[in-house]
Amino acid sequence: MSDKKIALVTGANKGIGYEIAAGLCALGWSVGVGAREQTRRDAAVARLRDAGLDAFGVPLDVTDDRTVAAAADLIAERAGRLDALVNNAGITGGGPQQPSSVDPAVIRTVVETNVIGVIRVTNAMLPLLGRSASPRIVNMSSSVGSLARQSGPGGETSTGPVAVAYAPSKSFLNAVTLQYVRELADTNILINCACPGFVATDLNGFRGVRTPQQGAATAIRLATLPDGGPTGGFFEDAGVVPW
Repeated sequence: MSDKKIALVTGANKGIGYEIAAGLCALGWSVGVGAREQTRRDAAVARLRDAGLDAFGVPLDVTDDRTVAAAADLIAERAGRLDALVNNAGITGGGPQQPSSVDPAVIRTVVETNVIGVIRVTNAMLPLLGRSASPRIVNMSSSVGSLARQSGPGGETSTGPVAVAYAPSKSFLNAVTLQYVRELADTNILINCACPGFVATDLNGFRGVRTPQQGAATAIRLATLPDGGPTGGFFEDAGVVPW
């Protein structure tokens, strides 16, 4: 196995995911660019390689068992282990998402990607993470999943409009993250949630006020935590996000 650190970032062909991949590559890591669509995936990998960075494509649909298993096999063959998994792939489900009128199918679709997809990928990669000296898992959450912020004053300002599919999917993801922390407490895997802030991406019609590079910073920090760093936390640039 190579001494170079190996990471997999899901949904890494554009936006925040791409910048997480680029940031880890810039630190000397070899990074798997996980993405469903081949053309965009290949373009992202080519862009990183043209910049002299060590990136490789990983065909991956987080909702599909077959591609997730194949992704684990690809990384096992290429590197023999995984040092960091960044579960970044996610969808909003579109809008509006008023709870009284939403189509339940929208909620199912969002949860399938944002929660079950994370579980599917994480479970497939755990054996590879177990071969790392300092394994890290970062789940890309959002402050919209903070129940404290949702229920506090100024919820509309701090967590955006009502979104009964997207916001609860992030609360669900936070809860799932803590279950992994509890199960793996006796291992050296550090597992945390990251909030990128309101980033201008196609996920929100580029209405965000932060750049993808800014949104990637917390995830990169959590993916490269030193041994003994925090686990079971929810972080943004400014510090800890309340659950």
